[in-house]
Amino acid sequence: MTSPVLPDIVGPGLDVLFCGINPGLLSAAKGQHFARPGNRFWPALHLSGFTPRLLTPAEQEELLEYGLGITNLVARPTARAEELSREELRAGGERLTELARRHRPKVVAVVGVTAYRTAFERKAARIGPQDELIASSRLWVLPNPSGLNAHYQLPDLVEVFGRLRSEVAQAG
Repeated sequence: MTSPVLPDIVGPGLDVLFCGINPGLLSAAKGQHFARPGNRFWPALHLSGFTPRLLTPAEQEELLEYGLGITNLVARPTARAEELSREELRAGGERLTELARRHRPKVVAVVGVTAYRTAFERKAARIGPQDELIASSRLWVLPNPSGLNAHYQLPDLVEVFGRLRSEVAQAG
């Protein structure tokens, strides 16, 4: 049995298109982004002010109501992002650039600095806003909200997501 491919949640007029690395096995099985219970994406999104309430992965389509979208660099599900090849990530960067060109979100936010560095060959990239654009969109790199990322706890994620939220709000 093959796992379902996660749908891109995209549309016109997005403020932010969030881009995960790739689906975990549970996310692929459920057809929902960031579906593992220990993942902090949904709480960080809410606590930073992007959504008025905590959404569940099953409510991912509601992101569009808040001017938000979600996709992944790579469609192939894995237990850990480290299982992805450099070639898969590079192809994902090209796909994300095309998605940004087509949908023109104000900001593209890649969730995972190591994957971003590989996909876009930016070895020195850091968390936060990037100097370059992706298509015509501003580019941000956010920490990976996986429970496996011990460097960033929920308050740290909320702070970084909040900085992005403030920039989007100021830009109107």
